[in-house]
Amino acid sequence: MTHTCRNCKRTFTSKLQYELHRDVCSSEALICEACGEQFSERRATRDGWHYACPNEDCDGNGLGEDLHSVGDFSLEKSVQ
Repeated sequence: MTHTCRNCKRTFTSKLQYELHRDVCSSEALICEACGEQFSERRATRDGWHYACPNEDCDGNGLGEDLHSVGDFSLEKSVQ
């Protein structure tokens, strides 16, 4: 069975390869609204339920609260 990344469309022959890739694929990354740091989802959780910014100097936490998926953001072109 092959596994395909929804973001970049790469395919993987094993689930482990796919899961490792998901942590580094840019649209699977998270951004902390509190400090602006970008990091993999895996770095932000230990149990898959509770999320916190891995930056030691930041108190950001919670998916959808302080932490947002990179895929949730879109760039808007400035029109003058």
